[in-house]
Amino acid sequence: MSYYNEAFENPDYHFSETLEIDRGRSSQKNLFSHQSPYDSSLHGSSGEYSGRGQNYPLAIPMASMRHDSEYSEGLPRVNVLSESPYGNSVAVNLSFEPEPELPYSPPSTFHLMDGPYTHRMSDVSEDSFIRRRNRIPPDEIFMTTSSLFETDAVCKEEEKLVGNLASMSTSERIKAIQKMPETMKKKREIRNKVLKEITKKSRHRTTQHSCCTQCLQGIVVSFRRFGNSLSEHLHLLQLWHKTLKIIGAKFGTSVLSYFIFLKWLLAFNIFSFLINFSFITIPQFVAAEPNNLSFMGLELFTGSGYFQQTVLYYGFYTNATISKIENGPTYNMQLAYIFTVGIYFVICFLILLFSMAKSFCRNFINPQAYSGNASKLLCTWDFNITNEKAVKLKQKNLSTQIKEDLTEVNREVLDFSVTERVVRIVIHLVSWVASLGTAVAACAGVYFLSINNLKLFVKEHKNDLESQAAMLVLPIVASLLNTFVPFFYSWLGHLERFQTPGQQIYVTITRNVILKISIVGILCYYWLNIVAASESQCWETLVGQDIYRLVLVDFIFCLLGSFFGEFLRRIIGTTVCVSLGPPEFDIGRNVLDLIYAQTLTWIGILFSPLLPGIQMISFSIVFYVKKVSLMMNCHPPRKVWRTAQMTTSFMFLLFFPSFLGVLSVIGVTVWRLKPSEECGPFRGLSSMYAAVSEWIKILDNYSASKWVVWIYHNLITSELFFFILSVFVL
Repeated sequence: MSYYNEAFENPDYHFSETLEIDRGRSSQKNLFSHQSPYDSSLHGSSGEYSGRGQNYPLAIPMASMRHDSEYSEGLPRVNVLSESPYGNSVAVNLSFEPEPELPYSPPSTFHLMDGPYTHRMSDVSEDSFIRRRNRIPPDEIFMTTSSLFETDAVCKEEEKLVGNLASMSTSERIKAIQKMPETMKKKREIRNKVLKEITKKSRHRTTQHSCCTQCLQGIVVSFRRFGNSLSEHLHLLQLWHKTLKIIGAKFGTSVLSYFIFLKWLLAFNIFSFLINFSFITIPQFVAAEPNNLSFMGLELFTGSGYFQQTVLYYGFYTNATISKIENGPTYNMQLAYIFTVGIYFVICFLILLFSMAKSFCRNFINPQAYSGNASKLLCTWDFNITNEKAVKLKQKNLSTQIKEDLTEVNREVLDFSVTERVVRIVIHLVSWVASLGTAVAACAGVYFLSINNLKLFVKEHKNDLESQAAMLVLPIVASLLNTFVPFFYSWLGHLERFQTPGQQIYVTITRNVILKISIVGILCYYWLNIVAASESQCWETLVGQDIYRLVLVDFIFCLLGSFFGEFLRRIIGTTVCVSLGPPEFDIGRNVLDLIYAQTLTWIGILFSPLLPGIQMISFSIVFYVKKVSLMMNCHPPRKVWRTAQMTTSFMFLLFFPSFLGVLSVIGVTVWRLKPSEECGPFRGLSSMYAAVSEWIKILDNYSASKWVVWIYHNLITSELFFFILSVFVL
């Protein structure tokens, strides 16, 4: 049994009467302890201790210990009396090595202290020696050599631990200290030692580093702090961040996915507009001639008239090499035009692939890592939120997400009879036949209308108000079909009665894709095979005007659809026919409207470089109109469901068939079609791509540009290279 008094941690204890009592008690406890330098005869008998009211065990001789101890074999248990330097006998066990004693001189003077106990002192050095010795607890004074070795090993191990922790990064060091099976007091001590070690090393390194190195480190730290502060401010300036949170909290992720997709497309158009305006439009302003046409106002809807002689269309751009200063640097408009458009499509291709891969990995391969059900309930709350409105919004958002997850987990599988299954299959077949027949009829109407439109405006060359108004017939008919046919598809979806809202939305989207891509395909065939072969002086400008009118009229019909399709539907559902109730937000129809508008914008970039700027404005207005219409007219989905995969599906539809179809159209236009003879930067060439071939021939005469020529002949014009690249990417 060991004895330990907590007063040892108090420095005043070592100069009190309690110290003398504990010394005597510890001498009884130690089996081979030295006699205290203060003789027991001076302290009185052991009966003096009885006043504390405690019985302490007597010392057990070494010979009485068990014979099966680890020192029992080969080592005798003999207690030998040896003379202590203090004049007392000491019992020594030969099984252990005695602790070496410090030299001590006999006392020369006695000083009586207050109380029944006295101390013997010789001089100041002896007094300080005794005080230092008395400050150590008795169990530590009489330590064996093996115990000292164990203490040294522990110290070395602790130094090694501190060194390892000091070499770690901050986050790793914190995690390592947290995982230690030690008390909080011990962990704090280790942490303080590690911080001291790091400070010592940093000071040592600082003294070795030169002034230039310290300056570079200061610059790096300053840039890092600037980047962190800039990212925080950019996060605060994130577009529509609060609006998207409100929509997600009230209507769920299914409706929120539409607005996120709209915001993503807006970023595409901003990027495209900045590139085209910087490298194509601004240089053209330098060489632009004054516009002599008058502005009537109707050009805002038709895109013709005054706008024909502006930077809005392909035909206004020059084919000359622009030079503001004589004998100064030149700017080749042909190369700038084709390289700007080409590089933009390459960047869009890479962004779409990366976004699809990231979304697919998040929502299909490892969805639980991003949507843990238990963690969403227990660990998602942000305790930094203190604003009352923000707290309520966060609560609503989490509640909606948990409902979506529970709905997906508790999805019921309905068991239909044979008759019910046959009826459902017949309904599905009839619905698909009706939807495909409607799409074919719409494409036929658009094709014949476009042929008549070309005969009316290309051959007669009318510029009066009536002719300009007649130009809007084709885009109005196309927009009417794209607006009202999807309502028919939505009605078919309700008639089929799918088990989950997700199935209905995916089927509706597929039918809308077939309709809209078919209409765009018919228009592309009309532009590339009929308009390009017509007698028009500048067929590229004519195609750009058609796309401008399609984009503008589609934007107007999108706004009207929000009014008639949602506002009037709410009035009817809440006043005339209360059983209908307010409408739900039609995700499939609205998403396909965005994909259709973006497809037209991508096609029109080559014929109208500033068309992304127009689409950028229209998307911004559509966002606010749809948000207001959603909040005022629509109610949340009756069946709450999670749409984590919906955004991935939207990106895939934007990539195929939309983006890949646009690349096919642009490729045919650049490589196959002959440009107009009287307008545009590629006038007089056999194709737009011929400008690149002519440039390569010029570079072939310069030895410094041989590597560009090699890349062109071995990679750009190689079918094998593009085949391998396509296989690698797709």
